[in-house]
Amino acid sequence: MNKLYLTPTALVLLLTATVVSGQNARSGDPETLIRDQFWGNLYKEGGQSFFCDIPFSRKGFVLTEGYIYPLADVRDALSCGTARQCGKDNRYRQIASDLHNMIPVRNRTELRRRNARYEELGPTVKEDECGIRESAPFFEPPTRVKGDIARGIGYMVNTYGLPWLGSARVFQGWNRIDPPDDREISRHNRIAEIQGNENPYITDPSRLEHL
Repeated sequence: MNKLYLTPTALVLLLTATVVSGQNARSGDPETLIRDQFWGNLYKEGGQSFFCDIPFSRKGFVLTEGYIYPLADVRDALSCGTARQCGKDNRYRQIASDLHNMIPVRNRTELRRRNARYEELGPTVKEDECGIRESAPFFEPPTRVKGDIARGIGYMVNTYGLPWLGSARVFQGWNRIDPPDDREISRHNRIAEIQGNENPYITDPSRLEHL
C-alpha cells in the first residue's frame, strides 16, 4: 500500500486552507449567511426557539435570528455608527456573521431584550410563560439556557475583545449551574463544521472561570 507523506510546507498549506475555508463561511454578506447557513443549513430541519423552547419546522413569521451578544451592543463597542454604516465595516460584518452568536428566537422576545443587560433578578421578579424575568433595563433568561448565554457571551468577549454585558461573576455562576447539554453540544458541533472554529467555553466550560 502506498503511503502519503506530507512535507512541513504542504502540511502548513493544508491547515491554512482549512482555516480559510471556515473564515469564508462568514466573510461575505451577513444577510446571505443568515439565509443560507443559519436558516438554510443549521436549522434546515427545524429546531426549538432558544428562550421559549417552542418547536418549529421552518422559520415562519414568528421567528427571527437573535444574537446572544446583541448587534446594537457590538456597534456601540466598535463605534462604527448606525446599522447601515457598520454594514460597511469589515470587522462588524465578521462579528455579525458569527453563527456561535446566533439563536432562533420569537420576534416579540427579541424586541423586548434587544437593549437589555443580563442580570440575576431573583424570585421577587415574576417569570413570564417562558421562564424569563425582566426589570428594565435587566433581563434574566430561563435557567435552562443560562449557561448557554454565559458561554456565548464569554466567546464574544474572548474572540472579539468586546466588553461584558453584565457582571462576569453572574455569567460564571450561570455557567456552573447550567453545564452544556446534548442540544447545546450538538448545535456547537454543527456550527464548528460549518464555520470552522469552536467555542472553547463549550468544549471546556471551566475556562470561563479564568476569563
